[in-house]
Amino acid sequence: MGSNLEKKPHALCIPAPLQGHINPMLKLAKILHSKGFLITFVNTEFNHQRLLRSQGLEALHGLPSFRFETIPDGLPPPENTNATQEIPSLAKSVEETCLGPFKSLVTKVNASYAPVTCIVSDLLMGFTLAAAEELGIPEILLWTSGTGSLICYNQFTNLLEKELMPLKDPSYLVNGYLDTVVDCIPTMPGIRLKDFPPFIRIIYPGDEYMVRFLCLQVERAKRASAIIFNTFDALEHDVLDSLSSMYPPCYGIGPLHLLEKNIADKSLASFKSNLWKEEPECLKWLDSQAPSSVIYVNFGSIAVMTPQQLVEFCWGLAKSNYSFLWIIRPDLVIGDNAMLPPEFVTETSDRGMLVGWCPQEEVLNHPSIGGFLTHSGWNSTLESISSGVPMICWPFFADQQTNCWWSCNKWGVATEIDNNVKSDEVSKLVVELMKGEKGREIRKNVIDLKNKAQEACIAPSGSSMTNLEKVVQLMHTFSK
Repeated sequence: MGSNLEKKPHALCIPAPLQGHINPMLKLAKILHSKGFLITFVNTEFNHQRLLRSQGLEALHGLPSFRFETIPDGLPPPENTNATQEIPSLAKSVEETCLGPFKSLVTKVNASYAPVTCIVSDLLMGFTLAAAEELGIPEILLWTSGTGSLICYNQFTNLLEKELMPLKDPSYLVNGYLDTVVDCIPTMPGIRLKDFPPFIRIIYPGDEYMVRFLCLQVERAKRASAIIFNTFDALEHDVLDSLSSMYPPCYGIGPLHLLEKNIADKSLASFKSNLWKEEPECLKWLDSQAPSSVIYVNFGSIAVMTPQQLVEFCWGLAKSNYSFLWIIRPDLVIGDNAMLPPEFVTETSDRGMLVGWCPQEEVLNHPSIGGFLTHSGWNSTLESISSGVPMICWPFFADQQTNCWWSCNKWGVATEIDNNVKSDEVSKLVVELMKGEKGREIRKNVIDLKNKAQEACIAPSGSSMTNLEKVVQLMHTFSK
C-alpha cells in the first residue's frame, strides 16, 4: 500500500440495502472521491451479487482509490434472487445482525487499506453509529429522501401519544378519517394523516416493527456529526432550517445526480448502481417520438400493485391516446408476473414501449418526454423536477405519500391519482397533464424549479456547492 493513500482522508460509505438508497449514496461517494477522498463502498452480499449480474462481472473491481466491500444482511437467500427483499424482514435483520460484521469490516479496512477517517452512513443504518463511537471514527448520515418525510417520521411518537394513530380498525382507511389535518408539523400546514408515511397506520404485518425501527433511527440520528440531504435550498430551505434546530447541522447538497455530473471524476463512470439490467433501446424509440409527446410510466423499484390495478393503468393509458414508455419490473404485480391484457398490447403497439428497466435520468431528460406517471419516490421526484418534467403521482408506501403532498400542494409540480385507481381517471389526468390548462401551470412551476436546481449545483456560489464545501471541510477536520 502506497503511503500517499494513507495520507488521504478516507470515507467508508454504506447505503441501506435498497435500490433507492444505493443510487444516491454511490453518487455522494463519487462526489467525495472527486474532492480527494479515498472511498470504500459497502453493499450487502445479496445486492453485490445483483449488481454483478446487472452490470457485469468487471463492474465492481474498483480502483486503488475507490473500492467495494460487502457485509452479510443476515437473511437466508430468497427464492427470487432478482427481486427486492421484503422490507420489514430486511430492516429487522440488518438492525439485529449487521453491527458485528460491520465493525470487523472497518477494522479489516483500517489494517489492510487505509485508516477510515469518516463513516458516511444511510440514516436508516443507524447501527453504524455504535460502531463509529466504539472505534472512535466520526460519522455523517445521508438522508436519501426529502426533508418533509424526516419531519413526519420524527412526529410518529407524537401521533401515537395523541392517539391519532394507529387506526382503530380497517374501516378508518375508507371512512374519511385519514383526511384529518395534523396541525403540529413544522413548515407543513394542512398536511393530512393520509400524507404521512403509512407505516404509522399499523394495519399490515410488519408495520408495527417498522414504526419502532423508524422511531429508533430518527432518534439515533441526533448523535451524528452532520446530516446530508439530497435536496437543494430553494426547494426545502424552511424545512432544512427547522430540522437543523432538532438535529445536528443539516446540509442540502442536491440534486446529487446534477452535482455528480458537474464534478465527479469521469474515471468512475463505469460504477453504476442499478440492480436490474437496463434496456437502453428505449432511448432509440424515444428518438422517433415528437417533442413532449410521451408519458413516461415507472413505479420504481419497490412499489407493487394488484392485477386489477395493472389493468386499470393499461386501459387508462390506452384511452388517453398518448404515446407511452412503461417500465414494468418482473416483480411489479403482487404474487404474479405482470401479465398485460393482450388486447391492450395489440391496441397500443404503435405508440407504446414496454421495458423491464431503463436509465431513468436519460429518459427524463429526453425531449420527447412530456410527463411522468410516478410512485413519488424521492429520487424520481427530484430527477423529474431537475429535468422540468411534470408528474402524476400514485404513491405506494414509505415517504412517497409525503413526497406526493409536497409535489402537489407546496411546489405545484404534480397532480395526484387516487390509490383505488380507475382507467377513466388515469386517462383524464394524462390528457390534462399533457395538454390541459392545469398541465400548463404545472409545467411552468416545474421548469422554474428545474432552473433553481441547476443554479444550486453551479460552482462556486450555488447553494449545494457551498454546502458541499462545508461538508468537505468538516470531514477534513476529522482526519487531522
